Amino acid sequence: MTATLPRLTQVRPGIALGPLERITDGTARNYVLQAGEARFHGFVVRRGQTVHGYVDACPHAGLPLCQTLDDYLTPDAGLIRCQWHGALFDIQNGVCVGGPCPGASLTPWPVAVRNGQIFTA
Repeated sequence: MTATLPRLTQVRPGIALGPLERITDGTARNYVLQAGEARFHGFVVRRGQTVHGYVDACPHAGLPLCQTLDDYLTPDAGLIRCQWHGALFDIQNGVCVGGPCPGASLTPWPVAVRNGQIFTA
């Protein structure tokens, strides 16, 4: 039996996540960061040269948002969606705009682009 590592809801600033070009414009990418005996699960959505980061946990049930790796957005890429219960979230602020958790929000994960690289902020 394998033990599940505790999940973190934040990580320290300044961690390099890689080049912005690794995320195609209008898509999202999952990140799992190991911190000691715990892991952080988050994702980043790219809009042009801007990125928005969130902890990968739906406020409705606490589950990761997607069942398929990096599939965080609606088919038109206009909203973040939870594949489990259909909740929809605004990309810019993480507020639930449809589904079972109206008014709730995704937990922000501060990220920033510097010199073409994405970093935790």
